[in-house]
Amino acid sequence: MQQGEEMDYIAERHAFDETKAGVKGLVDAGITKLPPMFVDKKAKFLDHGTDELSFPVIDLKGVNKDAVSRAKVVGEVQEACEKFGVFQLVNHGIPLTVMDEMLDGVRRFNEQDLDAKKEFYSRDTTRSFAYTSNLAIASSAINWKDTIQGIMFPPPSNPEQFPAICWNIMTEYSSYVMKLGILLLELFSEALGLDKNYLKDMDCAKGLVLKGQYYPKCPEPDLAFGNSSHTDNSFFTVLLQDQIGGLQVLYENQWVNVLPMRGALLVNIADLMQASLRSLLILCL
Repeated sequence: MQQGEEMDYIAERHAFDETKAGVKGLVDAGITKLPPMFVDKKAKFLDHGTDELSFPVIDLKGVNKDAVSRAKVVGEVQEACEKFGVFQLVNHGIPLTVMDEMLDGVRRFNEQDLDAKKEFYSRDTTRSFAYTSNLAIASSAINWKDTIQGIMFPPPSNPEQFPAICWNIMTEYSSYVMKLGILLLELFSEALGLDKNYLKDMDCAKGLVLKGQYYPKCPEPDLAFGNSSHTDNSFFTVLLQDQIGGLQVLYENQWVNVLPMRGALLVNIADLMQASLRSLLILCL
């Protein structure tokens, strides 16, 4: 990249960031061509994925019924983790109305007037709540998405730092996810043959970050990614997917489409959990 091109590259991203309007602002402006900073050369080689493989669906309905039912669920979790590292959950205890309202809360925030959103725009990930578009703004190609993030556990003591338009549902949904997360840590521990509180006692349940990704209509969707391929820097992710689809998981060097399943949650074993599990396996050998 020549010096002049590099200056244009930086200036384009700086100007976009300064608007604090995100990609939603570009859509509202009526653009019909994708700005160069969003064009990803890898998109032309996009693997549209396969629908021929589906990930395990684990029913938690009887997990606390009796020892036999619990052992069955633990076995299913163990197999799913060993083979796939990802699975769907049903009967997880989060009401469908709460899940729908959480999705609506993300939409409400992003689709409100820009002046109401701007005060929350920040690249500081330590803030209790932040709204941004592409933390990695200097990447060769940035993603077509806007993001909200809230640190929900330990419970926030400063609700005034959260947007009123989605504060209530963020706290309600997070309380359900926290309970589910503790149950999952118990199941992961038992799947390893350990006491159910083992991972919880390792402080795996000390934090909860809620992220909401917003993907407005892209003028040239074949040239950009909503979210580039990545791994999650956490113990595990509980993902609530809407009914539009587009989520893919890499399995045995092939991208697999995760088709929306209404009422289900996707659990992904993330980087920190994988590192912890490797350490435990080494200790057991």
